Amino acid sequence: MLSITRVARIFLAVLICILSSAFAQAQSSSKIWPKQPIRIVVTFTPGGAPDILARVLAESWQQSLGVPVLVENRPGYGGNIGADIVAKSDPDGYTLLIGTVGIHAINGALYEKMSFHPINDFTPISFLASTPNVLVVNKRLGVSNLHELIDLAKAKPNQLTFGSSGVGTSLHMSGELFKDMTGVQIRHIPYKGRAQSLPDLISGRISMLFDNLSSSLPMIKAGEVQALGVTTLKRSPAAPDIPTLAEQGLPGFEATSWFSLMAPGNLPPAVQKQLNTMVRRTLNQTEVKRKLLASGLEPAPGSPQALSKLIQVESNKWGRVIYKSGAKLD
Repeated sequence: MLSITRVARIFLAVLICILSSAFAQAQSSSKIWPKQPIRIVVTFTPGGAPDILARVLAESWQQSLGVPVLVENRPGYGGNIGADIVAKSDPDGYTLLIGTVGIHAINGALYEKMSFHPINDFTPISFLASTPNVLVVNKRLGVSNLHELIDLAKAKPNQLTFGSSGVGTSLHMSGELFKDMTGVQIRHIPYKGRAQSLPDLISGRISMLFDNLSSSLPMIKAGEVQALGVTTLKRSPAAPDIPTLAEQGLPGFEATSWFSLMAPGNLPPAVQKQLNTMVRRTLNQTEVKRKLLASGLEPAPGSPQALSKLIQVESNKWGRVIYKSGAKLD
């Protein structure tokens, strides 16, 4: 006969096996996502703010999730090429988009035809970060503040020019809002990207440029261009010495470049929630925040609902600006 002690040992061993198996099954069934590589589509070339944010997320997630997280740059057509890829991907959480104000709040009013709906074909995950745009001018233009620029533009209608990274970008729309609020007549010179406009700004071929602060800071600090003001209602922590346009006589002037994380429409709520949690965890890390702020990006992760509300407000705002400007693209 088996002793009581031996029976107890056998019972305990069997119980441990049962519990271990149940725990393993629970872990397996709970890991609905991710089970394969994730790709984050960036609709601009490497090196810019959207690319920086994508790579910050990719590096953090790859370490925590144990699956490859790839960044794929698909620039062109105002961001529509990359956005179209994501909009038409399976809503499984494995293809994501770094959304922009251009894609989700400007292009719908700007383009005559769109191969996707900039709101309905996406699932919002979280706001990521914003960067002020900054008005920079050629140093030989002879102006040192906003009032001098406005006076010069009014004295020389249509003789001054402003560049942008393309028709419909937030940089172009910043210029159109500036024209609308000041009543000046300045000509828009679109480029294929901000990198192409910089040599012309420095040389004086164009008079001014609205640029992402995160991109212009090195030129401003090097003294290559003159910064007249940032386009947010508050001064940027990255450049507190640069006044806002609002405080210089344009109350309410606000035009930021903001970035979000989006997924294809109809993403399962469980995956949406997990992605939102991951974004918050990454962007709230002290070292990540420090690096982004130093580059002119202000991280502010939030809820999907808050992002949806922002997109609607921004769509209405820029739709009115586009209508006034008469800008349209095929």
